[in-house]
Amino acid sequence: MERRYSDFTHEELRQEIAELTEKAQKAEQLGMVNEFAVHERKIVMARSYMLDPNDFKAGETYEISGDPEHHFYVEYMNGIFAWGYRFLPNKERKSSGEEEALPISLLER
Repeated sequence: MERRYSDFTHEELRQEIAELTEKAQKAEQLGMVNEFAVHERKIVMARSYMLDPNDFKAGETYEISGDPEHHFYVEYMNGIFAWGYRFLPNKERKSSGEEEALPISLLER
């Protein structure tokens, strides 16, 4: 049975991220796009468990790693996920976007 990232120590998470990074690089070199994407998502999740969810606050706005065009307004936190809305910085917050959850490792100040 596989362990959950929430049960890992920080050192185990670092090791897991290193292994996943290596697997992602190999998949990318072999042109295995789907496998590469799976490893990248696992890396994002593992990194989220290395962060403190209390550092992210409802009502605040963050940049999104990998999406410089949008910002993210946090409505509320649930574990390592921030729930809220993407928006263009030069437009009104919560514009017609749907509520979504992002792992906190994707949020930047």
